[in-house]
Amino acid sequence: MFRQALVQQTRGFTTSNVAVDGFTGSVGNTPLIYLKTLSEQTGCKIYGKAEFQNPGGSIKDRAAVGIIQDAEEKGRIKPGGTIVEGTAGNTGIGLAHVCRAKGYKCVIFMPDTQSQEKIDLLRMLGAEVYPVPAVPYENPLNYNHQAKEYAEKLENAVWTDQFDNTANTYAHYISTGPEIWEQTQGDIDGFVCGTGTGGTLAGVGKYLKEKNNGKTQIWLADPPGSVLYQYVTSGGNLPERTGSSITEGIGQGRVTANLGTFVNELSGALHIPDEKSISMLYQLLDTEGLYVGASSALNVVAAVELAQKLGKGSKVVTILCDGAYRYQSRLFSKKWLESKGLGNAIPESLMKYAVLD
Repeated sequence: MFRQALVQQTRGFTTSNVAVDGFTGSVGNTPLIYLKTLSEQTGCKIYGKAEFQNPGGSIKDRAAVGIIQDAEEKGRIKPGGTIVEGTAGNTGIGLAHVCRAKGYKCVIFMPDTQSQEKIDLLRMLGAEVYPVPAVPYENPLNYNHQAKEYAEKLENAVWTDQFDNTANTYAHYISTGPEIWEQTQGDIDGFVCGTGTGGTLAGVGKYLKEKNNGKTQIWLADPPGSVLYQYVTSGGNLPERTGSSITEGIGQGRVTANLGTFVNELSGALHIPDEKSISMLYQLLDTEGLYVGASSALNVVAAVELAQKLGKGSKVVTILCDGAYRYQSRLFSKKWLESKGLGNAIPESLMKYAVLD
């Protein structure tokens, strides 16, 4: 049932004349957008998968649907139960939507560093939200551990464990990957994206590798404060995590179970500074009319760099994870960007978009 439900999401990429079944039926089948200006500048073909067009506004809708359906099929959750998760935001929002559609209670633990827009939206969707101090995964007070302990105290409750529950990867393997393959007609030289849980990168990467006998290169894009770039480029050494990034929900201090299903098959990794992500965020708004978040911008920076590595004429796909609406009070605030040392990251000609103080 789980596989059948998500496979249905891979059919067609235009509006259907048949109604879909509620929120869960409307997840997926997002457009693949040709990024004209960047493609012309590089002599390559660069595409962004418009995951902000999912009904909950992000790519995490796919994981939310997949993880909950998997729990239902395995009998881990029954009608009227409680879904609990530790999340930096978008997975929680997807879960809250699905819980509303299916009649579950939703409880979210999240780092208190996340944007107020995300916290407010979760509460508007009826979720109980517990912002907790942002501490490393090794700390027992990490938001993931608190979510797990909370769920264990309840009857008919499940901690969905997005980072290490490989139903997350499977959801992308049977939906996002096949969609990209069909939309590019199997002509794709590279795929790159950042990773938080690792589900998107692993699921899409596995599918594309299988479909074309490993010819498509699969790269990881990593922000500051994450150890995954060093892990991949060093051949498996996991350094201590230091620093931080303005991007939310991506970067890691460990190899999750989801990423672990594919990490040894990666072609490489790219380190993307926040300055480049901010510059690209404003450039995408100016040249493509795309209002996306910092993680999406980071992915596009990485797609450009990968296309340049692969050479003229190469075709590269990345993920436009979500829109900027959940971060606008930060990303378009001159004062906030300056407080992060990023005031000079916005090209002078694009300062007109930084309208918030």
